[in-house]
Amino acid sequence: MDPARTFCPTLVCAARGQTGQGNIGSHARKEQRFSCTACRKTFTATKGTALYRLRTSAETVSLVVTVRAHGCPLQALVVAFGFDERTVAAWWARSGKQGQAVQECLVEQPRDWGHVQADEIRVKKQGGIVWMALAMRVQTRLWLGGDVSEPRARSLLRRLIERVRRCATPRPLLIGSEGVVSSIRAVRETLRDPVPTGTGGRPRLRPWRHVLSAQVIKRDARRRVVETARRMIDGTPARVETLRRRAQGDGGSNTAYIERLNATFRARLASLTRRGRALARRTVTLQHGMYLIGTVYNFCTPHARLAHARGRTTPAMAAGSTDQGWTVQELLSLHVPLPRWTPPKQRGRPSHAFKRLIERWCGDHG
Repeated sequence: MDPARTFCPTLVCAARGQTGQGNIGSHARKEQRFSCTACRKTFTATKGTALYRLRTSAETVSLVVTVRAHGCPLQALVVAFGFDERTVAAWWARSGKQGQAVQECLVEQPRDWGHVQADEIRVKKQGGIVWMALAMRVQTRLWLGGDVSEPRARSLLRRLIERVRRCATPRPLLIGSEGVVSSIRAVRETLRDPVPTGTGGRPRLRPWRHVLSAQVIKRDARRRVVETARRMIDGTPARVETLRRRAQGDGGSNTAYIERLNATFRARLASLTRRGRALARRTVTLQHGMYLIGTVYNFCTPHARLAHARGRTTPAMAAGSTDQGWTVQELLSLHVPLPRWTPPKQRGRPSHAFKRLIERWCGDHG
């Protein structure tokens, strides 16, 4: 138990999400409880994680989630461990929410990504068809995010590009995709910034400079790809080739990297298996599974193409999001920092105590 590295997870606390401020102390070492002097509340060491208030040990839960995240069927887990299907499903949902929080905290940070590939997966569920859109950085093999939606509309691709936008900076960026017409407009409408004018009204949106877009169009015959065409959408061929060579090396424009990531998701998530019986009932179940598989791939799975002098390297290590590989238990027990407390608006003049509270917890603590 290290109070200096722990923050208060209470939402109404003015010190929430801040570490090293001297407000956290040890309340009970045997039960692993901390206390906060700002809100005078106690909390357990697992508060705010996927392991909070679970009766089963953290090692057993992590083992079940690890096996499940690598493609083991649910019925096999029920027989092997003796847990109820609803219990395993609840752990799966908790782990998916934890994976989404970790992904948004550590991966969705502005960086110079260079070359990004995006694609959609057709998923059969009970009662219809849904689409799962994924994006990854080619150079580090890092999964940037995804989204699930029933119609394969421009709104799905816009939400995907919006996640790419959160991860990227206004630097030269090459986005490769397959020949979906709506993806062109989604990229152009999402990667824009407002132009300040100093007057009222909605400002004009200016597209990002140096955004390049290329598509790979495949023609099928008898369920086999018989012809492939490459099309430049935005940018010059020389600039597109420069960014592509910097990320891929030799070869031509392709979507092989995102297709390989799709194969990883299909192998580990039973609902994505073609002609399988493990169909998902709800879209949110696919969402949880997508984030859990993606974060386990990013932080816990060494990639053979990323090996260097330090040994086994995960995509998150190659991207600089972490300096070591994680276990699934470390992923599930990570405390994701909460957003800082913002003072509520009050009528009238604020009291001196309220001013001291704002000065203490809303200032710059370095």
